[in-house]
Amino acid sequence: MVVIRLSRGGSKARPFYNIVVADKRNRRDGRFIERIGFYNPLARGGEEPLRLELDRLTYWTGVGAAPSDTVQRLVKQHAAAKPVAA
Repeated sequence: MVVIRLSRGGSKARPFYNIVVADKRNRRDGRFIERIGFYNPLARGGEEPLRLELDRLTYWTGVGAAPSDTVQRLVKQHAAAKPVAA
């Protein structure tokens, strides 16, 4: 099964997460299929806290990839932060 989840990077006490599409059997920080964004929980000032490639997210969910609970929360947060221009 293919999942969309966070892969931890960064150093001790300074987390940085890549949002990746991976096979469920692989380790959290192991091999992945595609990187579709990142999440920086410690972003300050002008730093970008979250970036998502929504077209790739839509593609992977369309072919059956299941997002983790945290990724679902981040997608909702991303959608609320970027209002759709009419």
